[in-house]
Amino acid sequence: MSDPDLDFTVGESGASATYPMQCSALRKNGYVVLKGHPCKIVEMSTSKTGKHGHAKVNLVGIDIFTNKKHEDMCPSTHNMDVPSIKRLDYQLVNINDGYMCLMSDTGDIREDLRVPDSEIGREIEGKFEAGDEFMVTVIAAMGEECAVATKVLAGK
Repeated sequence: MSDPDLDFTVGESGASATYPMQCSALRKNGYVVLKGHPCKIVEMSTSKTGKHGHAKVNLVGIDIFTNKKHEDMCPSTHNMDVPSIKRLDYQLVNINDGYMCLMSDTGDIREDLRVPDSEIGREIEGKFEAGDEFMVTVIAAMGEECAVATKVLAGK
């Protein structure tokens, strides 16, 4: 009668990782899911309506986590998924074995985020070794999180 694999002791908010938006409503510098990757739209072009009556939108996006380029084409009247993106600022407290120790505005500490293997990661390590106090901007979408920017601590 009941499924023993279902676990009702843990619940989610029910918020979806993505939401639909009509392709023609997407804009440059906005976000879209291209081939399963959350991307920032860097280029958009619309072709004329063909004999089947749909204008096609050609989208080029850069993956917000890996900076890889993705392209896709979609009829302008169809829906595409747009990732729900959350941006949070944390103060860097320490770096341990390649993981950042980050403190939120409320004083909560998290140590589960790896220093990115990119230009931003090198910037974070350089500023930390120099003894600078700064904030790390973390972007979260579709179950993934990554540090994407640094900024000088306000009030310093």
